Formats: sequence, structure tokens, C-alpha cells
Amino acid sequence: MDVFITGGSGFIGQELVRRLVSAGHGVTVLSRSGKVNLSALPGRITICQGDPTREGSWQEVAAGCQAAVNLAGAGIFKRWTRDYKETILSSRVKTTRNLAAALGQRPAGAPATLVSASAVGFYGFRGDEELAETAPPGDDFLARVCQAWEAEAVRAEEFGARVVRTRFGIVLGQGGGSLAQMVPLFKKGLGGNLGSGQQWFSWIHLEDLVSAILRCLEDGALSGPVNLTAPNPVTNQDLTRALGEALHRPAFLTVPEFAIKLRMGEFGSVVLKGQRVMPRVLIEAGFEFRFPRIEEALGDLVG
Repeated sequence: MDVFITGGSGFIGQELVRRLVSAGHGVTVLSRSGKVNLSALPGRITICQGDPTREGSWQEVAAGCQAAVNLAGAGIFKRWTRDYKETILSSRVKTTRNLAAALGQRPAGAPATLVSASAVGFYGFRGDEELAETAPPGDDFLARVCQAWEAEAVRAEEFGARVVRTRFGIVLGQGGGSLAQMVPLFKKGLGGNLGSGQQWFSWIHLEDLVSAILRCLEDGALSGPVNLTAPNPVTNQDLTRALGEALHRPAFLTVPEFAIKLRMGEFGSVVLKGQRVMPRVLIEAGFEFRFPRIEEALGDLVG
């Protein structure tokens, strides 16, 4: 199939493009600058210039594809000012609204699939409670962002599209994501628990994440919310131990809560609380995780 991707030049998007091409799919990547360098990859790759937060001719290109994957959105791993919180929200809502509208331009009856990113932040902070896709949403800032984000994706159903709302956990991979920030500190012997270390860390290996996105694209039986997390979430303390062992470095320090809140502001609550999320839909669909446990994932990525 021909797949249109927003956010295709990012940490997750580049790996998804590689896998799609390897599987024989045609890929169109939306780029604001139109200068994304994906020429080293084999297969059918097209670069489409356009701003996903604005209506434009790029929507006609998206309408010509059988499927779309929506990965665009401003990063959350920084201090949240009032203006930046608006950027976090608007970048997701406007992009998803415009992409759903683009799918509405397809001829009546033409099949279409939208796999739209969301996040486990949808559930809010619920302590030790196990959270499957049927759990209700939270009421903090990120939970409200995820609800607004997903509501725009659901609009594509009005145009006959099959919509899968993929709720990402923390993605572990080489060259980006949270490991890019953690590994240098651990290598210097500065790794340790964040706050109490008892908060849950719902994670997924990048390879499993991309495999799950491909499954969502290709499996017509999947729709609605799908948690993209490994089946064995860990506490921050367990993550710290496993990463220290994988790198053969001590990891006995503790960063106190007040220091995290002082440095990160409101975003510090996300780091200090977390969610215990289970990928119930994927498990019931028979999806096989290559890296179901944190030790296996870190052994592959940094061991």
C-alpha cells in the first residue's frame, strides 16, 4: 500500500520508513522544508513539502494514499511554559485535524486507514493500577492533550476510515529518545533513581513499536485505542538497576523530587509519577514482542 507519514523524519519515523520500504510499501513523508534525506533507503519514497498544522496542497497527496501514520507533534521533554504548553497541544490537534480532513477527500467508498499516535499519558497518574485500553482518561495536562488529540483522529471515521489510536509508552532505541539522555549519565556513574523510584515506567523497544504500528496498518481487525507498550512495565528503580547492569556501571544515586521539580517544573510530575500500562489489545491479537522484558531490551540496545 501507499502510506503517508507525518513526523517521518524523526526518531521513530525514520525507523518506520525503513521497515515500510523493506516490506514493499510505498512511502510519502511530509516535511516542512522538503529537504529530508531519505535517499539512502531503497524503494519508493517521496518527500512532500508542507506544514501539517496548516491546510495545503499536501492534503491532496495524503488523499491519494491508502493509509496514513500520524507521528507529528512538538516534543514534551523540556520545561513547560504557558506558551510551550499551547504548542504541545496545538501541534497535535491541528496536524491530526488536517490529516483527517485529507482522508475525507478520498473518493466515496475508497478504503483508508489512519494510525494516529497518542500516548499513555491519556490515563493520567493512577499509582499501581494496571491500565488497559478500556481504562478512563485522566485529568492532568497531558491527559487532556491526549484526549483532544485522539478526538481529532476519530473524525476520520466519519469519512469511512479505519482509525487506530496508538498510545505510546516511553520508546527505547538507539540514537534518540529517553536513552539518549540517560546513557551518558549512567556511563559517567551518575545514574540513579528519580525520586522514590517506585513510579511505573511503561516502555517499549523501538523495534517492537514499529512492528506494532505495521500490524495496526495491515490488520483490518484492529481499530480504536491500542497501547504500544511492552507487556512487562517496570518501576523506575528496576529500570535504573537494569540499565546500570547493562552498562556495567554503578547506579546508586537518587535525584530528589524537589530537584526534579525545580529543574523541570510541571513536566517533573510526569517523570515522578508515571503509569502502569498493559498492551491488552496487542496481546489478545496474538502480537509477539521480540523484547518483552527490560533486561532483554537494554541488552540489545546498550549491552
